Amino acid sequence: MFQTHCQDLTFVFVFVFVFVVVPCILIIRILHHLLRTYINRKTLKTLRNSLLSLKKTLHSLVLFITMSNSNDDSSAVDPPPFDPLQPSIPISYPIKTLQDLHSRAYFDSFHYPFNKSTVPLHPLNGASPTLPARPRILVCHDMQGGYVDDKWVQGGTNADAYAIWHWHLMDVFVYFSHSLVTLPPPCWTNTAHRHGVKVLGTFITEGDEGKVIATELLSTKESAHTYAERLAELAVALGFEGWLLNMEVKLDVDQIPNLKEFVSHLTQTMHSSVPGSLVIWYDSVTIDGKLEWQDQLNEKNKPFFDICDGIFVDYKWEEDYPKLSAAVAGDRKFDVYMGIDVFGRNTFGGGQWHTNVALDVIKKDDVSAAIFAPGWIYETKQSPDFQTAQNHWWSLVEKSWGILQNYPKVLPFYSNFDQGHGLHISLEGEQMLDSPWNNISSQGFQPMLEFKDDPNPDTIQVLVDFKEASYSGGGNVTFKGTLEENASFIARLFQAELLLGNFPVYITYSVKSEETSLLGLLLEFSSARKERKSVLLASRRIDQSSTKFSELIVPRQVKMLETTTEWATWEARIIMDGYAITGISAVCYMPEPSRRTLESTSNVQDNASVHTPAEYFAILGDISIKTSGQNSDFPLSSSWLVEAQYVKFASDSQGTKTLSAKIIWKLKDGNDSVFPQYNIYLGKPAKQAVGSLDGRVESTQEYLGVARVESFYISNLIIPSNTDTLKFIIQVCSVEGTSQNLDKSPFLLLDVKDK
Repeated sequence: MFQTHCQDLTFVFVFVFVFVVVPCILIIRILHHLLRTYINRKTLKTLRNSLLSLKKTLHSLVLFITMSNSNDDSSAVDPPPFDPLQPSIPISYPIKTLQDLHSRAYFDSFHYPFNKSTVPLHPLNGASPTLPARPRILVCHDMQGGYVDDKWVQGGTNADAYAIWHWHLMDVFVYFSHSLVTLPPPCWTNTAHRHGVKVLGTFITEGDEGKVIATELLSTKESAHTYAERLAELAVALGFEGWLLNMEVKLDVDQIPNLKEFVSHLTQTMHSSVPGSLVIWYDSVTIDGKLEWQDQLNEKNKPFFDICDGIFVDYKWEEDYPKLSAAVAGDRKFDVYMGIDVFGRNTFGGGQWHTNVALDVIKKDDVSAAIFAPGWIYETKQSPDFQTAQNHWWSLVEKSWGILQNYPKVLPFYSNFDQGHGLHISLEGEQMLDSPWNNISSQGFQPMLEFKDDPNPDTIQVLVDFKEASYSGGGNVTFKGTLEENASFIARLFQAELLLGNFPVYITYSVKSEETSLLGLLLEFSSARKERKSVLLASRRIDQSSTKFSELIVPRQVKMLETTTEWATWEARIIMDGYAITGISAVCYMPEPSRRTLESTSNVQDNASVHTPAEYFAILGDISIKTSGQNSDFPLSSSWLVEAQYVKFASDSQGTKTLSAKIIWKLKDGNDSVFPQYNIYLGKPAKQAVGSLDGRVESTQEYLGVARVESFYISNLIIPSNTDTLKFIIQVCSVEGTSQNLDKSPFLLLDVKDK
């Protein structure tokens, strides 16, 4: 009887799961990705909430059946729920309840120290930390619900992970999810700050659960102030600039005064804690408590606009709404961000590949823009591939609005063109990792490459290439195509704003190329008197008729480490007092015919005047600009204190032992480290060098990852058999792209014998 009952329950469980739960989940996902394009926000939100409620009910039913059908002989073991207090691979995650926000539980999390951003948003050249007095672009990422590949703080293994690299086309970046408190993963904050872009988290209430939260949040003036202070505290601790507030629920009129207290107190607290911080109100609930998106700035949402730093207007606006909103905003018109949904849900212009239609109108009416969900390119798998489609889509933004962020602005400046994902990682031309990876924190300054919609096959193609060898990190700029012998090709790399003084500046760059493919740098200068000069750095002479420049400098080849990577590093010294670097471009050219090795003299008997196109291929590995006094002096290995915490050993049924541990380091003198990154290696046992007759031995290292904070978590590392000690090496890296020698780097020796 009992056995029959269990079999019946098993049948019911399988039937419900296969024919009800799975289709329900699939429907939710399909509606999220497809219907969002065709159904308006209110209908889609209602449908979404209904389906999610059904999913929860079915999940409870399945759980009940499963528990009823369980017995002591069951081998199925559910994974333990996420416990933020327990050591594990560091992740970024949101705060989902008001209770957790109020209790400050996040600060007790094992993951909290790993989630601090370490790249500050400096006011450049003494500029104000406030946003520029011009129309701006805010980008709200909204990608697959958030916390996907980017949640892995120490990086992941998906070379095709989503990333943004067109930072020169935006002013503010918002990390978005549908959780109550969305905390930006540090990878986004680090790379956005590097490019001068401010970062905001999101506070959102929606649906029935959101109404309950709003009731508690706004119960008293004191509660409104408390939760505002909790949000400000999180932003300060994690290093981002503020919040997007989305109160997407209907409220009672008597709750509005406390809502205004919440918005006002959060804004004031942020301003007093972080100069230049922002609190942006989303166009949702109105001043009379109704959930009615206005699609413009008017008397129903202006009271919230007046007590914060701006408004993100919902995206169903009509053509004259930007102009009407500007009139209502008065001298704060640049604080009005007209929303554009890239998925195209009832958005002006249709979004998607027509997003620039809305951008053109917004720019014409002199207000700001808020681009929502540019991850549409990635989520919908736009052809031909993500790299090409993303570059194409953002080129439409640039065509409409132009470049908003110039860099470099300060020294030292370094870029290895890394996009934060790839197929390998190199250091000074030597490959350290040969497997897929992703970590947006690893993005260097991104080149402002110009997209060619229909590239001419008879010219040079310029791209960030992940398959070709890299000099540093996992990226490079590759130039390939054909070029005539007396011609040159110029490709924009950076639009700069770098004022120079009366001291020499050193420009260093690494190149790998075919023998007849030469690559130089063209620097554009401008003085306060609007005088313009251009200086070409070229290792060999170039026909000046093909490239206009004021001065030619032949750089010296820098002595490199003994490698077989065929990278050449060049360095030039420049003094341009009173001038600013305004542009940096790459110049592709061929050596003069007299310098080439000709296959046959007969090939030139009757064709001396004919310029035959030749194959061209070159790779730019990195670029560095610094003064002589900006070379890093790395602390001695003995200057560091390196320790292990949360050490845990485990073994499986086959006897394989593993180690999990948190490694931390700090300077013994108590000073804060000024170094932006640390490469982590596992030292391998020494072995005799191949071909060595003198008994010379060499040690090898296994690259484990990169850290932006002074800690790194090792998870389930297999301990080789017959190993007594493991050596972990922390390689210190400087802001100008140099790294400490491994044999001089701090390290930790960990005893693993008999563990």
